[in-house]
Parts: sequence; C-alpha cells; structure tokens
Amino acid sequence: MVGLRRAGWLSGFGQGYRSLIRDWRSGELRMIVMALIVAVAAISSVGFLTDRVSQALGRNTTQMLGGDLALEADSPISTQIKSQATDFGLRVAQTVSFPSMASAQAGLKLASVKAVSPDYPLVPGLTLRTSANGPSEIASAAPASGQAWVDPQILGLLNLNIGDEVGLGNLQLTIAGVITYEPDRGVQFVNVAPRIMMSTLDLDASGLLGLGSRARYGLLAAGSPSDVEAFQAWLTPRLERGQRLKSIDEARPEIRSSLQRAQQFLLLVALLAVMIAAVAVALATRRFQLRHQNGFAVMRCLGGSASQLRGLLCSEFVLLAACASSIGVVVGYAVHLLLVMTIASVFNTVLPSASWGPALQGAIAGLILLLGFALAPLFELGRVSPARVLRDQAPRFSSYRSLAYLSGLSAFVGLTYWVSGDARLTFTVVGGFLAALVLFVALSWLGLWLLERLRHYAGAPSILRFALAGLARRRSLTVAQVSALSLGLMVLLLLTITRTDLLQGWQNTVPADAPNTFLINIQPDQANDVQAMLREQGLVNEALAPMIRGRLVAINGSAVGPDQFESGRARRLSEREFNLSYRDNLPDSNRIVSGQWLDPAKAEVSLEDEVAQTLGLKVGDQLQFDIAGELVNVRVTSLREVKWDSFDVNFFALMSESVLADKPASYLTSFYLPPARAGLMQELVQAFPNITVFDVGVMLAQVQRILDQVIRAVQILFVFTLLAGVLVLATAFFATREERLHEVAVLRMLGANAGQLRRSMRIELLLLGGLSGLLAAAGAVSVAALLAHYVLSIDFIFSWWPWALGVGLGLLATLLAGLLALRGILNTPPLSSLRVLA
Repeated sequence: MVGLRRAGWLSGFGQGYRSLIRDWRSGELRMIVMALIVAVAAISSVGFLTDRVSQALGRNTTQMLGGDLALEADSPISTQIKSQATDFGLRVAQTVSFPSMASAQAGLKLASVKAVSPDYPLVPGLTLRTSANGPSEIASAAPASGQAWVDPQILGLLNLNIGDEVGLGNLQLTIAGVITYEPDRGVQFVNVAPRIMMSTLDLDASGLLGLGSRARYGLLAAGSPSDVEAFQAWLTPRLERGQRLKSIDEARPEIRSSLQRAQQFLLLVALLAVMIAAVAVALATRRFQLRHQNGFAVMRCLGGSASQLRGLLCSEFVLLAACASSIGVVVGYAVHLLLVMTIASVFNTVLPSASWGPALQGAIAGLILLLGFALAPLFELGRVSPARVLRDQAPRFSSYRSLAYLSGLSAFVGLTYWVSGDARLTFTVVGGFLAALVLFVALSWLGLWLLERLRHYAGAPSILRFALAGLARRRSLTVAQVSALSLGLMVLLLLTITRTDLLQGWQNTVPADAPNTFLINIQPDQANDVQAMLREQGLVNEALAPMIRGRLVAINGSAVGPDQFESGRARRLSEREFNLSYRDNLPDSNRIVSGQWLDPAKAEVSLEDEVAQTLGLKVGDQLQFDIAGELVNVRVTSLREVKWDSFDVNFFALMSESVLADKPASYLTSFYLPPARAGLMQELVQAFPNITVFDVGVMLAQVQRILDQVIRAVQILFVFTLLAGVLVLATAFFATREERLHEVAVLRMLGANAGQLRRSMRIELLLLGGLSGLLAAAGAVSVAALLAHYVLSIDFIFSWWPWALGVGLGLLATLLAGLLALRGILNTPPLSSLRVLA
C-alpha cells in the first residue's frame, strides 16, 4: 500500500512535470515565471543587502560600547571572567572610571577619570589631537604610562596646554593629547565632568582607588559573533550583584532611534517589494486561469476528476515555484552585488558577507506567493464545468473561491510579516493596501456607473458613447483592471513618496542647525547671567531648563525595589536617581501619546512612554519620589513620545512646577554653536568656571552619517523595486488581452473599422488611466501619511505632485501598454481570433 501511494505521488509529479514543460513551450507560463523571478529577486536582493547593511551598521555601533560586549561592575571584576573571555577567543580590555580632582597652578577642578588597560581601544573610533593646531587622529593604543589624554575643557579650566602636566592624586601626568571624540563614554552626559584618560598601569601609584572612591569597573570584549555569543551565554547566569552586561540596545537613545528608523526604512522597501510581487503574481495567475478553462473543461469531459486536476496543477505549480525561485535567488544575489559595489563606498568599509537567510527567505517567499495566489485557479480550474466546452459559461462564485482568496490574503500578510519582522509596519502597510483595494473596487464601480449614465446623453460624441459602452459591457472586468492598475500605480507612487517626502521628513528630524552643544551644572545664581550672555550672542531664546535629582520609591503605595522587576533595565531604573524637571508647555520634540498635559498648580508628572512601559506604569498611577530627603507624591497624567535624535534638552520625567519649584536644582541648556564661534565657549568657561560644556557635534555627525548612508541605500533599492513595479503594469494589460481580442474580432465582424476601434480604445484607455491614477494617488498619499505618523514618527506634508504624477503615470501607462496590445489585436484577422477563442 505504501509503495502504491509512493508510486501515485511520483506519478502525480511526473504528470505535473510534463504539464509544466508543455505549458512552458506554449508560452502559457512565461508571464508567471517572469513575475515570480522578479518577485523573488526583489525580495532576496533586498534581503541580501539589508542583511549586510544591518551587519555593517551594527558593527559600527559597537564603537558606542567600546567592543562587542561590555560588562560593568561596582567592584573589581574577577580574573576568572577575564581569563574565560580570553579562552573563548575574545580580545579584552579593562577600564576603571571614577570622579577625582585634577590639579594645576590655576587650581582644582572635578574631573571624570577613566583608566584604561594597554589593550584599549578594542575597536577604532576614539579620536584625539596631539598638537595644538593639528588634525584629529584615530587612537590606536591607550595612553602610555605617565601620560594622560584630556577633554578640551580641562585645558581651559586649568589653563593648560598639550605637553603640560596635570596632577591626579600622587601623580603628575603629562598631557599627550586632547580627546575630540570618545564613542564609548557610555553614561548620561548630564552627570559627566570633563574627562581625563590615563593608563591602568599608573592606578596603584596614584593612590586614587581608596575607600569610598566610587569607582566603576568595566570589561570590554571583542571577537567573532559566535565567540561573543558563547561568552555571553557563559557569563549571563554567573553575573553577581552590581554587575550588568551592556548591549547596543542600551546605547544612547538618540543614536538608537536613528538606527531603528534606518532599519524601518529598509524594511519598508522590502515590504513594498513584497506588495509588488503579490500584485504581479496574482495578475499572472489570473491570466493562466482564463486561458486554461476550456482545456480543463475538455479534460473533465474525458473523465478527469476535480481532485486529479487539482493535483496536476499543484505539482506543476510546486515545480514551477522551485525552478523560478532558484533563478530568482541567483538573480537577486547578482543584483545585490551590483548594489554593494555602489554602497560599499558609502560605508567606507568592507561590508560583511551575507548569510544564507535571505536566500532561504527568497525561495520560500516564491513558493508562498505562487501557491497562495494560485489557489484560486487551482480550485476554479479543478471545478470547471464540462458544459464550458459547448458554451462560454462563467463560473459562479463559490465558497471555494472565497477560501482561495482568503488563503491569498493570509499568504500575503504572513509573508510581509516574515520579511519585515515588524508587526506595526506590516499591518500599517497591509491594512492600507487592503483598504485601498476595497476602496478602489467601490470607487471604480461608482465611476463606471456614472460613465454609463453619460453615454445616454444625446450630445455625447459617437466614439465616446462607443468607448463607454465597451466599459459598461465589461464592468466586472474593467473594475478588476482599474483596481489592479491602481494598486500597481499606488505602489510606484508610494515608492516615489518614500524616496522624496518621507526621506526628506526623516532628514528634517536632524536639521543642519540641530543643537550640538550642551551647558550643564549651571547654578541658580548664574542662570540669569548665563542666559543673558547666550541671548546676546543669539544662541538661546528659551529659558534654561531646571534639573532636580530624585529617586522613585513607591508606586501606588507599594515600595519600589529591584526584586519586583524582571527586566534588567527596570531594575536599574528602580535603583537610580531620575533627572526631573518642569516647564509650562509641552516641548516641541515631545508628543503626548496618552493622557493630558500637566496642570502646573497640581501634583502631576508626565513620563516618557518607553520608561513607563519598562516600569509597568500607566496614566492614573500614583508615584512617590525622594527628592533631597523629602517625599513627594505625584499622579501620572500623561505619557510622552520623545524624539531623542532632536538633541533638545529632554527628560524621562517632567513634573508640575508647584512640585519642584522650591527644590534644589541646577540648570542646563542646548543650542547650535557654529564652528566659527567655538571660542565663545572658552570665554563662557572662564566667566563661569563651574559650568561644563559638552560638545555633541561629533555624535550629531555620526547620526547624520547613519542617516545619509541608509538614504542612499533606500534610493538604490528604489531603482530595483521600480523595475518590479513595471512588470505589474505590463501584466495588468496582458491579463485582459484575450478578452480584448475577442471583443475586437466581434466588432470588426459587425462592421467597425480599424480607425473607429483605435479611437475608441484610446478613449477607453485614457478613461481607465485617469481613474486609476487618481485612485492610486489617493491611496499612496494616505498610506504614506499613516507610515509617517504611526511607524516612522516623522511629519508628513501633503503636496500636489503625487496627484499630478499619479494621473500622468496612469494615462501614460494605459496609453502605451494599451496601444501596444491594440496593434497586435487589430493586425489579427477576425476569423482567426474567433477560431482561437472558440
């Protein structure tokens, strides 16, 4: 029995293979194969490139950790952990960070000291200047024993120059360089004093690590991904109290948000490629169905059962998917190599090798697309009536067809989510896509109904009435064609909007004059004078932001402790102090996502949405903070989404002014400082020596570099995805070629000449193109607005050009493609056309 079943299974595939070869030779499958190859090539090429680009971006962001993995502790890290990291094949470096007073003839200043081992830095990124007017260079080794690297503020505060000595504890260290960028600073900058970097070889002699030194110890590790993962798996269950692993997810929020948005843009391009693939495959399989109905009716007359015919089609389509997907993956890999040749120079680095994941994803995606959208012809052709041999009988709608369409929808949704991995992005695009389809069907049906009323007016030209009559006779087919063409044009317009308006909106999130300088530790008695000085220079218009330190001690009357949270970040938030502030209005870079803004006279607090989710807080919760020994109770009235990449002064928690106005505070501000006026900060530090100037210009440049790199990647991918969209337009017309051929043949037999048919067809195509273009523009603008607001969190500005471009593309596409189809139809003798279609 098993042998017979296996023989039947092999026989079914043998019949499917013979059917595949026959249909290919007759040209029946070429459009499907072309659509599937382009679909798989689009998905796999995007997958290959995004895989390599994501690896490159992730590799670049390891600079912010100082390695691939960072371990922090409040006590010295055991030698066992260090030796184990080495045993796993990792390179390691040690750091010790602590505050200390730096001395010189000009006086004493608080500094943030960072001692590093000789192996530091593990990854390139730290830059310094070794002469007064020299350029910045990438540091390849740690400071030598007896030397120190310092922030520029140290030179100004202590009146020192490169080559002078600075005192730290029992040591006098020679200043060998000025730090211009330290990517792995790794702490909140509002609490960081100017940096002095020294060698761990000098720590013992300095006497700085005495009792109560408040030192933080770090172990940085770098190596291959597999070795890093193995060491992390070994270390995670052995972490002790006061130790925590840091990953790139805990990098600076403004950098992290830019990386997340970059990934979303790349995923958006992949989703649009999937949408194009789905439309192309659906149209091509519909044409296959229409052309095979008569043949399958004959097979039914000869005794073929519905299950046999479905099995034949299923095996044929599986083999077709396997062959076309394999070719598509090869083409996709070749195309992605061309893209890499262009984009590699953008990253100024060698991109990592692509994994096998995108190839497997592309192959499976081809199978899902074909079978998901081929179920309709599989079910319909298997149940075609034998009576179709005698007369052209349209099949009735049945539960089988609804099941087929539901499977196609499920395949489309599942595939887009699998490609993107982002539920919000998937359902925003898919939801807009399906809503546009339903709307296109309804509006095109309404438009055709109105056009049918127009043809009854006596004043309408005869050619126009003739064209309108043709549209009215094929209303269902015309609605399907308009809807399909509108979807294809909508995807192309959405790609264009993505390339222009959405990318421009993202670029606007980091404008050229974004704040690049922060002033912190401004004392209350200095606030007015500092603000007046900055206003005279035209740098600051708003009031300085107050900052008060406070620790969350209770939630809804229950004491807060790290043991009640599972998330490592939630535990750390429960132990640390918050930077609190107050202001009258909602900051421009903030958006309320839940609740309402603060009442300055009441005891209320507004929380950053991500922090609230981490701690499990919601609007209406009662919180208690310990502020300078005084317990303060506030109610959560709103949750805010903060654009950290705006580089404005932002806080996790903003309270009512009545709660914090009398609490001890310092002040801070941010502003854009033109490079030509950098000397102004030296004057300000000399006038207010306690103020710390924090320059984030290099960090801002890093965000801009990431942005520029991904924008170029999206633009390059746009060209390839645009080619896939052209196939949709071509398939939309080829899918109706047989119907038009039959109609023209009948009309010519009834006396219509070629000139009348040509003019009538042109009018019909122009009406179809104009209606499709309007619908496509409406859908593309709507989906783009949803993506901008709900997914990418950027502003979207409505403009007129998508509407004009949509109508223009619709007219051009229908006219050119239709005229090409018309030429072939009009050149075919009517008698032969009727014989072919009989």
